[in-house]
Amino acid sequence: MENLLFNTPLSKENNLLRRFEEIHDFIYANDGLSAQQALEEFVKILFVKIFDENSKENLFSPVNFSDLFEKTKEIYPDIFDKDDKIKLSDVAIKFVINKLQNISLLNSSQDAKGLAFQKFLSSHEKDRQGQFFTPEPVIDFCVAMMKPKPNEKIIDPACGSGGFLMSALKYIQENNRNIDIQNVISENIFGFDINKSILRIAKMKLLLEANIKTNVLCANSLENDGMNDNFDLILANPPFGAKITNIEMLRKFDLGYKWVKYKHDFYKTKNIQSSQNTDILFIERCLKLLKEGGKMGIVLPNGNFENPSLEYLRAYIKQKAKLLAVIKLPQETFIPFGTGVKTSILFLEKDSQNDKKQYDIFWGKVTKLGYQGNKNGTLLYKKNEFGQVIKDKNGQPILEEDFSEIVEQYNNFKNNIIKITNNSFSIKDNELNGRFDFDFYSPENKVFDRTLRNGKTVKLNEICSIVKIKSPKLKNQNETVEYVELSDINTHSFEIINSTTYQVYELPSRASYEIKEGDIITAIAGNSVGTKKHATAFVSKEFDGCICTNGFRVLRNFKIDTYYFLYYLRTEEFLKQMFMYRTGAAIPNVSDADLANIEIYVPFDNEKEKISNQIRKAFELKQAFKNQLDSIKLNIE
Repeated sequence: MENLLFNTPLSKENNLLRRFEEIHDFIYANDGLSAQQALEEFVKILFVKIFDENSKENLFSPVNFSDLFEKTKEIYPDIFDKDDKIKLSDVAIKFVINKLQNISLLNSSQDAKGLAFQKFLSSHEKDRQGQFFTPEPVIDFCVAMMKPKPNEKIIDPACGSGGFLMSALKYIQENNRNIDIQNVISENIFGFDINKSILRIAKMKLLLEANIKTNVLCANSLENDGMNDNFDLILANPPFGAKITNIEMLRKFDLGYKWVKYKHDFYKTKNIQSSQNTDILFIERCLKLLKEGGKMGIVLPNGNFENPSLEYLRAYIKQKAKLLAVIKLPQETFIPFGTGVKTSILFLEKDSQNDKKQYDIFWGKVTKLGYQGNKNGTLLYKKNEFGQVIKDKNGQPILEEDFSEIVEQYNNFKNNIIKITNNSFSIKDNELNGRFDFDFYSPENKVFDRTLRNGKTVKLNEICSIVKIKSPKLKNQNETVEYVELSDINTHSFEIINSTTYQVYELPSRASYEIKEGDIITAIAGNSVGTKKHATAFVSKEFDGCICTNGFRVLRNFKIDTYYFLYYLRTEEFLKQMFMYRTGAAIPNVSDADLANIEIYVPFDNEKEKISNQIRKAFELKQAFKNQLDSIKLNIE
């Protein structure tokens, strides 16, 4: 009887999604596995099922399952180890086989397979703890910006579960009639990842799309020196945070070495870094994988775009490629996927001769993701004035997002329709100033882009000294000192209002600079930098000799009227520049080099003197008020 069952023709299934969900829920509920572990075991069985269908022997049953699994591992050695096991109970395995036994995965409709894997896998992939996944709206946005073509070789060198590859494939299918999808997959779709469990999902997606040999392989892209440099398009979200310390690996990368700046250029030294971020090495690997004229969209942490210590990285990128676009993402973009890291997307074109060309760069900022920035990532839909969800012509709810708006603006930009909007603008490549971040170049942060009729601007370091040397007092561990923190400033009146007594050995490690009467201290670290709560103060006689935190910089030896300068440090012009120069995600800060470059507006006429007199008078009145207050005595008999 059993042999008759094996020879029964397999039927097509138009509701694979329902079957997949039933299987996953049974495993999850009965075998004590996490949702992600249940998904991994289910995908293993799907490979066995596809192997059986390809063999055309129709042996997929509990009796033959172990033998089939061993043969499947031999067919797919790149994603299975010889000692891999199915980590399910016999009851669960029999349940899965029963649900899949009489249907054909390969012959079911593409729509059914596509729906099953889009909905089923995308929902359960999110359950993986500690694994970094790219949100679908971000993936689709990158693809829409790059517009992949059927004849282009496309690779994701850190492909994970294949999100970018599947989105590119979908775009190609939707925008090209009569496409040979098997040829596209076998010739032009490539993916590599170091994690076999995740890679199985990517390979399964492509197998169900077209039952042919795929170019999705388990490999470490940073170690694979033999990868071809002939790709037309790279779409990637490389791993963040991890560091490579292997000297032999670092030796293979230009960015594994230390770089030095001489005048306006950076040069590679012979000294190898002690460690390097994996995402930085991936940038170099991707640039090498591209052929000349090839394009790339890559998701990166914002530090790569703005940190002063990584200016050499940005110089390296500029040497190798033309920047096409930089898109800033909201901080909550990846929170549903396990991290709150701030990110942006860099789009570029490999062009070794780009330094001899002039070109425009597009900048955009996404503000609406289409989902909530919480751990659940709940989808958000557009609503009309009555609170009803708006639907498209196919009756599907429309996401509340502005990715599509940015794509439209980028297309206009490429067609020489240049517009400045609330979330996009463009600049010339020669306007780049060592930074790649949106806020630095945003028109709303521009302060002095107009002709100045009644004054001039000078750099902050041209009109005062910036104290950066720690106080000698800190060498005497038993000396008693007064300490001033950021919170000890009244931001409205330029005053230090408090100090705390410490012995030197008790001071926090950030205690740094000695302040003197007549100095000005201004904040360079903290969330309030560049906002209306920015801390700036004039050092009065009362606080002469105090030690302040390194969250301040001490300004001294003024070549401009002190009271006018003090006033300027609370103006919108100063605060915008400080906010523009901020870097860092956890604790924003402004580097000494950027502080030195802050532009100070100096009026030509008597306006400067008028402002100075008003500020001086305000201080005198305040002091007179204090003196008057101190002179009042209450006579109590």
